[in-house]
Amino acid sequence: MKQSHHREWLLLLTSLSVFLLFLLTGCWSSNDIDKMGMGIGLALDASNKSNVEKKLEKQGKSPPHVDTITMTYQFINPKATSKESSSAGPQQKAYLNASQTGESILPIIREFSLSHDTPLFSPHLKVIVISEALLHTHRLESLLDLFLRDNEIRPSCLLLVSNGNARDVLETKKPGELPALNLHGIVDNRNRTAKILPPVSLAKLTAKLNSESSFLLQNVAASNKEVKFEGAAVINGKTKKWAGFLNEMDLEGITWITGKGKGGLVRSRDKETGQLIIYEIETMESKITPHVDGNKISFDVHINSKGRLSENWVLNANPFENEFLKRVEKAAELEVRKLVKNVTAKMQNHFHADVAGFGERLRIEYPKTWEKVKKDWDQTFSTVPITYFVKLTTTDFGASGPSK
Repeated sequence: MKQSHHREWLLLLTSLSVFLLFLLTGCWSSNDIDKMGMGIGLALDASNKSNVEKKLEKQGKSPPHVDTITMTYQFINPKATSKESSSAGPQQKAYLNASQTGESILPIIREFSLSHDTPLFSPHLKVIVISEALLHTHRLESLLDLFLRDNEIRPSCLLLVSNGNARDVLETKKPGELPALNLHGIVDNRNRTAKILPPVSLAKLTAKLNSESSFLLQNVAASNKEVKFEGAAVINGKTKKWAGFLNEMDLEGITWITGKGKGGLVRSRDKETGQLIIYEIETMESKITPHVDGNKISFDVHINSKGRLSENWVLNANPFENEFLKRVEKAAELEVRKLVKNVTAKMQNHFHADVAGFGERLRIEYPKTWEKVKKDWDQTFSTVPITYFVKLTTTDFGASGPSK
């Protein structure tokens, strides 16, 4: 009996060992990473056919298409970090850009298969940049429909707009730099400036598109293979197309209205001397309060901030004196009021679009009123009175005092 029991256990352990060996064989459907087109960035522009496409079309060897979109994919260049590359000749670029044209996204992606020996692999896609010119003629939701449906692309992929050619944003002259990753990293500098919007990913974009409210997308500019976040694109909530552009100061005003800034500074002038004073933001808060009286809607916006006197050009000023600190606060408050009032005038009088979240606060606090006005909210918003209350407090003035 004992010997029979021992054999049963031995047979069970043998079967288990064989099963575990199968589990250790790895993924049967895996592909070598250096044999795949690892995409990290993507740009969408108004049609601009490549030289090869133009030549084939001229020779009649390419079928007729209504090409309206040019897609540029940025791949990681595996040869740039290989031993062969490091031991022979100048360093190769860390990335490769390739473009194709077509009338919609999926056919363009399939066109890459005709000129590249590696399949596109997009789970690591970090950014999608769309040109202003393309958003003048195409709805944002149509351009991104495939990416919003495709499970291969992560919903954390960021969306940016360029008022120039989007493909230029995916270029750099810095050795070893990957432009797509650089763009993704710039977003993390929000604790240093109020000129960067909270990042809009594909996941967050879905809610914005469904809300039918106008919204902003961070704009990035390119010049001589260098990039800079510069202002924001206004996307119309109904047409889902380009509606205008907010510059850097406008974007600072939006950040103060929403209270979503993580850092930055305020440049102001001392009232008595006209000299420059820099107030550095440590905290920022904003509360948008709607008021409804019959058919009349209005808003109060209370903005509060704590910060430090970081740079002072006023001669003979004593930062340890409360009187001077009050001058610093009043000067900074005046500048913030200018920023928020100027961008409010643009929203109401120029774009006729609420991109600062006033409608959202109305929806939350007065849902019945919102149901009546939401269909034409942008137009209603353009006539709504808005009052701003700004309070900035200097809690730190550094270690430097007056010279004796």
